[in-house]
Amino acid sequence: MPDTFLTELYCSATGDTLPRDRLLNLSPAGKPILCRYDLEGIRGAVDRDQVAARPPGMWRWAELLPLPLTQSPVTLGEGDTPLLPAARLGRELGLPKLWVKDESGNPTGSFKARGLSAAVTMATHLGAEAFAIPSAGNAGGALAAYSARAGKPCHVFVPADTPVITQQEVIAYGGNLVRVEGLINDCGKVVAARREALGAFDVSTLKEPYRIEGKKTMGLELAQQLGWRLPDVIVYPTGGGTGLIGMHKAFAELAGLGWIDSDKRPRFVSVQSTGCAPVVRAFEAGAQHAVPWENATTRAYGLRVPGAVGDFLMLAALRETNGTAVAVDDEALLADMLVLGQLEGINACPEGGACVTAVRALKEQGWLSADDEIVIFNTGAGTKYLETLPPLPTETIKPI
Repeated sequence: MPDTFLTELYCSATGDTLPRDRLLNLSPAGKPILCRYDLEGIRGAVDRDQVAARPPGMWRWAELLPLPLTQSPVTLGEGDTPLLPAARLGRELGLPKLWVKDESGNPTGSFKARGLSAAVTMATHLGAEAFAIPSAGNAGGALAAYSARAGKPCHVFVPADTPVITQQEVIAYGGNLVRVEGLINDCGKVVAARREALGAFDVSTLKEPYRIEGKKTMGLELAQQLGWRLPDVIVYPTGGGTGLIGMHKAFAELAGLGWIDSDKRPRFVSVQSTGCAPVVRAFEAGAQHAVPWENATTRAYGLRVPGAVGDFLMLAALRETNGTAVAVDDEALLADMLVLGQLEGINACPEGGACVTAVRALKEQGWLSADDEIVIFNTGAGTKYLETLPPLPTETIKPI
């Protein structure tokens, strides 16, 4: 068996190949870099039942990940999150075949653990000595944790109004926290300006090749958890969009391996906030790229991404799967964050609540039907968003 089934890196816009043996950010065209694998070689070396029988965790999918098979990843046990039937919520919505893929149990409490495990693993393998990232919250905490695991320093740049608990998380893992006045795109500009002086490798969303490879394991797991089939619809909260793009890539790879039906792909739903919905606006306009959103504001901080470098990849995934894009308001998404907890016992983040609100709207519009099998993604733990929850009741219990 070869040491790796990764055959090449290539520019997502031009298709030009790039070297695999060095640290890379964007391609020369300024676009995300993607990984390509020897699917024929993987098919001959391992089958899906062997993979499913391995010890749990994201790295069970080693042949479909970029790290050489003889090397050890930087891991905290991420992946293999539960796929939960949501019967009570489904009854309320009139959707009996409703599931929640709950990412809140990952290390550091969110799906960001997958991407940052892959990014830190590969960057360390290729010689990085420190890391830098702009973050709306969860990515910064995940980078700090995986940097600590790798024994490397990291620098996390967050908007000044990022939830306090996610700022404290960075510090708790030994990361260097920098507050920036502005939004995540402003933080990204600071990273670009300072990374060289810091001696840090930039692991911004889709600005290096490997976070997407970690995120795609959500799709690999989903197929395996459903018995090597796919649902009719995937509803996914979209900020930078790495997970949506990654799962679309995962399903293409699984089909290429012959592990799933090549003709059956889920319709993707991209969910954003009405206060920051560049992908929704571009999708509705039939555009290939999203114009950056002005004055972005939402309490679902993971959705507060005014412009994403992979916008054209997200829009392509939506259109190729006959999907759609939906914007929901903060009041509704925060209410549905609690609905997930109260009906299903799921520790939902605001972005998970946004997916429930989107499903509710799409059912009312007739875009979703009772026959559809639907998977909602809850991307993080609601306990990391205590500032968004209603205040505690004022009643007190008097001593007996």
